[in-house]
Amino acid sequence: MPEGDTIHRLAGNLGPALTGASVRRLHVHRTPPTRIPSDVSIDEVWAVGKHLLVRFDTGHLLDSHLLMNGSWDLYRRGDRWRKSRGAMRAVIETDAVEAVLFSTPKVRLLHPRDPAPRPWDQLGPDLCLPDVDLDTATERARWLPADTEIAEVLLDQRPACGIGNVYKSETLWAERLHPTTPLGDVEDELLRRLYETASRLLRHNLDRSRRVTFRDGLAVYGRDRRVCPRCATPIRVTKQGGLGRVTYWCPTCQER
Repeated sequence: MPEGDTIHRLAGNLGPALTGASVRRLHVHRTPPTRIPSDVSIDEVWAVGKHLLVRFDTGHLLDSHLLMNGSWDLYRRGDRWRKSRGAMRAVIETDAVEAVLFSTPKVRLLHPRDPAPRPWDQLGPDLCLPDVDLDTATERARWLPADTEIAEVLLDQRPACGIGNVYKSETLWAERLHPTTPLGDVEDELLRRLYETASRLLRHNLDRSRRVTFRDGLAVYGRDRRVCPRCATPIRVTKQGGLGRVTYWCPTCQER
């Protein structure tokens, strides 16, 4: 699924086109018409971890999470969509553009007085932000069971948000840490450094269409059986956790 840098970059693309504009039409999949505000304008578009949020001047919030297949496309008003209308999950139409959300079930419109929990409130510090609180991220990671594998710790968005499979793999390689190392075996200094490295890599790619974490590309992610750029050992890939999330790693540089 898209990682934090992708969602922040997406918010940066949608924001200038939508912020301050009056809304001609707002449609949200499976949302009763009574919940759709009328005669509204857009106050803000921003990202929190892997959530993309749109705030309207009525106080309503549109929350979307792209999961594996979702996408936001931006069109000039009246242009033909590049994807099926049956895959549409939300539309924000202004005088100039249409922002269309496709192919994700995770979208909802929140009323200002809606008691529904806001999932981003449970997230840790956003590693895509320049002033991210790494001490808080380190402290929150210690809330997890000590036998949690460190690769799973990095994917957990409650200590810190923004890391996915790519930055998990690249961060662990950069810090020479085996992905199955239990959290209890990782000292605070190293744990903080993992979040610091992940934050640096994420922020380095906020304005890039092609990710670069080492030299002119990626060090290990997606490079199964190709040689490690540091020691020339063939890179391996494994699946971890209940969801079987993939991790790429070097058995020499990241020896347990």
